[in-house]
Amino acid sequence: MGEKTAAPLGTLIYKLDDVPPPGPATLAAVQHILAAIVGIVTPTLIIGGVLGLGSEVPYLIAMSLFVSGVATFIQCRRIGPVGSGLLSLQGTSFAFLGAVLAAGFAVKGRGGTPEDILAMIFGLCLVGCLVEIVLSQFIGRLGRIITPTVTGVVITVIGLSLVKVGFTDFAGGATAGENLGDPVNLALGFLVVAVILVLSFHSNPMIRISAIMLGLIAGFVVALVLGKVDASSIGTGPVVALPMPLRYGLDFDLGLFLPIAFIYLITAIETTGDLTANSVIAGEPVKGDLYLSRIKGGVLADGVNSGLAALFNTFPNTTFSQNNGVIQMTGVASRHVGLYIAGILVVMGFLPIIGSAFLLIPKPVLGGATLVLFGTIAVAGIRILASEEIDRRKAYIMAVSFGLGLGVTLVPDATQQLPDFIRQVFATPITLSGLSAIILSLAIPDHAADAPAAPAAAGNAVAAE
Repeated sequence: MGEKTAAPLGTLIYKLDDVPPPGPATLAAVQHILAAIVGIVTPTLIIGGVLGLGSEVPYLIAMSLFVSGVATFIQCRRIGPVGSGLLSLQGTSFAFLGAVLAAGFAVKGRGGTPEDILAMIFGLCLVGCLVEIVLSQFIGRLGRIITPTVTGVVITVIGLSLVKVGFTDFAGGATAGENLGDPVNLALGFLVVAVILVLSFHSNPMIRISAIMLGLIAGFVVALVLGKVDASSIGTGPVVALPMPLRYGLDFDLGLFLPIAFIYLITAIETTGDLTANSVIAGEPVKGDLYLSRIKGGVLADGVNSGLAALFNTFPNTTFSQNNGVIQMTGVASRHVGLYIAGILVVMGFLPIIGSAFLLIPKPVLGGATLVLFGTIAVAGIRILASEEIDRRKAYIMAVSFGLGLGVTLVPDATQQLPDFIRQVFATPITLSGLSAIILSLAIPDHAADAPAAPAAAGNAVAAE
């Protein structure tokens, strides 16, 4: 009672609690999966390729699909206080890539095996999910600490710090050797980027949503014609993959944990935004007790699902914002469609051949897509920063945070003389820029913004976007 209900964006055919017939529900579910599947599997592809996880990757991809299905069921169905009860698809989060890769490289640098690397990553993520679980109960108060300036800085740095990974694949991959930068590799990467750009501005909404997947398909077909696809490994693995909790064991390191814990903090804020947008599109309340209950339940589910991901050998999960676009396009906001999505993803998760098929994608083709994805993450951060007026105070917070965060990305040896624990924290651009932004936001009083603005052409340019 007394709750403000958002006007739905567009005409809804099926509202939140409507139960569509199996035919329309399956069709809507397939469209959600088409929009999300590249996002679900790509983080695993990147982590597996960069850290050299080799034959483990198809199983890890299978588990990413399986856990996404289970997590989507929990998020849409709502089990007790866990879940938003909205049509919200869960998938592997890109936000954790930088911190996960940093942890993996640290273990690899100590001589760790792929199993050691995965044990450390899953141990860190399992403990880290507790951060988001606890924060879900205080989500209304986080805005005082995690401001748009802090969030925008962190998300921008995440995108920019990952560009090196994407561009390395774009040029042929870390193992390309003397073939790195081969004109054919660059041409394939540019082809994928061009296809994605063209389709992203297509008049058909479904084509726009599927632009990245179609770009990968186009690049793969051309690579196949050019003989750049190695199909020797296809069909060599098991036909069915059974989920095996803690297959790689668990490990933990406090220094490596802090960057991952920080990303869980940011993810809680991002999930709040995704679920709020979902409520707006579905014509559901965006204020009041019901809305707050859904947000708390959704963020709690984010944490619980990331814990399940760690237990079942995959990487942290989060809500997928692109699926809000599918709801708007199809006019289907029924959370019961989420049960169909969950069922399809779980079945796909039992089939590691799907993961093997993704491994066939040549590095330049994958690099073309990830370059766009990582650039898009950075742009999302810039848009958050530009959503508020960039005054003198915010300009300096951004300047110092970007300088430190990107500085350790460009000059990683700058922290090598520090004690190991401090180095592990400060050598991670996400943590360093995020902590800098938080500390400066608390240290510089708001009234400093009333002072005459210093020359900040870059900040003004962003604000004028």
